[in-house]
Amino acid sequence: MTSIATVDEAIRSRHTIRRFLPKAVDKATVAEILELASRSPSGTNVQPWRIYALAGEERVALSDAILSEYNQGRKEGRAYDYYPPEWVEPWLSRRRKVGLGLYELVGIPKGDKEKMHEQTGRNYRFFDAPVGLIMTMDKRLGRGMFLDYGIFIGHVILAARARGLDTCVQNAFADYHETVRRHLGIDDGELVVGGIALGYADPNAPENTLKTEREPVEGFTTFRGF
Repeated sequence: MTSIATVDEAIRSRHTIRRFLPKAVDKATVAEILELASRSPSGTNVQPWRIYALAGEERVALSDAILSEYNQGRKEGRAYDYYPPEWVEPWLSRRRKVGLGLYELVGIPKGDKEKMHEQTGRNYRFFDAPVGLIMTMDKRLGRGMFLDYGIFIGHVILAARARGLDTCVQNAFADYHETVRRHLGIDDGELVVGGIALGYADPNAPENTLKTEREPVEGFTTFRGF
């Protein structure tokens, strides 16, 4: 397989995984993925990313701490805007389609708030992935650094996929940034960006069959001078 085909396959085969197998991922593999991702470009080589890689009891302990807050209805709210204050088209329909598609696959009827709460809570278990990555960034850096962070995340995802691993990028962890910082001993000067679940996809989980559609290139690109 050529290098182009390898990269293309990693990109096309990637999709969000919401249930993982209880199969360990060793530290060397995680470090290798992060080392590759660190080759991502960033403005004047700032490299804004900082990662807390959790496995075993450390991962479980963080999950327990967050779920204790979540199940009591306490939400801290993230320190930065991720979603718009008001949903409009075409983003509203895309968001609804993903939500309804997921609930249908896992057998959650419309309006079943208890089941929805339980499903959302699985975010904080990293969807049972053996490795959880918590991403932070120094608060003193500008918003433009989120662009660089996004490239880094993309490289993590592709490096993982090339090794037969799957991921789920989870902004949900930013909703409990205070608990995350307190539990991991993270300085208040660090912004909790989110998390990434990393592991081997459960091939029998119905939620892992959810594949989202993409807008065709002509729909989001204006070509000129070709």
